[in-house]
Amino acid sequence: MKISTTGQMRDMDRRAIEEYGISDELLMENASLASFHVISSRIGVEGRKFVFFCGPGNNGGDGLALARKVHSEGGEVTVFLTGNPDKYGGAAGKNFEIASGLPIDIFGPDDIDRAAEELSGCHVVVDALFGTGITREVEGRFAEIIDDINSAGKCTVSVDIPSGINGDSAQVMGTAVRADFTITFGLPKTGNILYPGFDYCGELYVTHISFPPELYRRDDIMLEAAEPEPLPARDGAGHKGSFGQVLFVAGARGYYGAPYFSALSFLKAGGGYSRLATPISAAQGIASEGKEIVFIPLPETDNGSLSIRSAERILEIAGGMDMVVVGPGLSLDEETGKLVRLLIEEIECPLLIDGDGITAAAQEPEVVIKRKGKTVLTPHPGEMSRICGRSIPEIGADSVGILREQAARLNAVIVLKGAHTLTGCPDGRVYVNMSGNAGMASAGSGDVLTGCISAMHGLGLPLEQAVVNGVFMHGLAGDLAAEQIGRDGITAGDIMEFLPLAIRSFRDNRAEILKDCYHTIFRI
Repeated sequence: MKISTTGQMRDMDRRAIEEYGISDELLMENASLASFHVISSRIGVEGRKFVFFCGPGNNGGDGLALARKVHSEGGEVTVFLTGNPDKYGGAAGKNFEIASGLPIDIFGPDDIDRAAEELSGCHVVVDALFGTGITREVEGRFAEIIDDINSAGKCTVSVDIPSGINGDSAQVMGTAVRADFTITFGLPKTGNILYPGFDYCGELYVTHISFPPELYRRDDIMLEAAEPEPLPARDGAGHKGSFGQVLFVAGARGYYGAPYFSALSFLKAGGGYSRLATPISAAQGIASEGKEIVFIPLPETDNGSLSIRSAERILEIAGGMDMVVVGPGLSLDEETGKLVRLLIEEIECPLLIDGDGITAAAQEPEVVIKRKGKTVLTPHPGEMSRICGRSIPEIGADSVGILREQAARLNAVIVLKGAHTLTGCPDGRVYVNMSGNAGMASAGSGDVLTGCISAMHGLGLPLEQAVVNGVFMHGLAGDLAAEQIGRDGITAGDIMEFLPLAIRSFRDNRAEILKDCYHTIFRI
């Protein structure tokens, strides 16, 4: 499923009208029909009282068109206009004219004080205030209206996007409507899918409103919901080397969890042969838990981190690997940072850089840019801040744009971890992962992710697809854990232990698994 920016959607509207002769009246009519379908099937209409809040633009026009359909099916309708109705034009003006001729109550901006009383006695609120075009903070009476809607506690339906959510960044512009249902048109916008906007949408319905497929399947719409590929069949005559050999360069004195979870998760997700290069003082402690891992104890610094004297041995082993993972729990030791940068420069097979490895690489990004082999980076927002030199709030306000920029600059696949994790490719494509849950926000979860990604590559998927699949499997394992034990208290170990079930479930029921991960998104 493609996901559009507000600008791309405006262009689709324009092209539908100018190139395909689909009038704006027809587009608005189709939008209102889809919205009515959701209300009728999910809430009910006849005998229920509806309060509509309609802004001055096309979003308000969509609301007016919907109001007359609700009225025609026996709903009791009250409409509050928040702008001068004389400014309605085109299809919005036509729908205002039609609605004004019907026996429904329409109040203008001067009567907005009556809204609280009407809200107290209604069953359903319809939010058609702003749409996707909002670019500044919601203030004054508009903020008061939104606060009144939220505090009323009524079933709330938002048209296109909850008012107050930025359609591109998904940020809350001061305050925003918390909807139970949102019906969006053409394609979902970034603000419908990324957090926090996604959390405000409730159940999200998508309708193409009669756009020709060539409009919403355009190649230049390069953001889409991730859809992991089927996993390669597991060779019945295979051996441990058949399912991927990965070297993990990880760990330090006092940092035992990260190397353990990353190296063992590779095996739990279907990988074949896991080697762990770690400081000699850390090896014994990790080995007491990770007995299936092959250990390579190496020289260390006085602080118990990997010494640069380890480079020759690591590079020797890396030459026979399908992938190398560098970074989990390595520490921020200065000498270890030099080792990381040397390895990034010299290793030729696919390289995944995570955790402390990202911090080391961010000091000299040229070593990543100059790499001959393919590269994956898996930063959380703080690590992404070090990579790009932007603040965490700046990244949150333009996560897709900044991810796209950095993936191209570093010529790397970058996984920006978080709610609805983003995977950015050097050519500009960005995938939004829809599996996972808030219970996974715990220490070590990202280390399990590195094991998942490397396992997917070990099973035979091309690197970019292995990243998309690995992110999805990690989230699916977290969802299975949450289903069994609840979201509170999920640990990295829980996610790791559910990986075999996640892989089996995906192999056996891929279509059903994907449907479940989109359980709050529906197509009309």
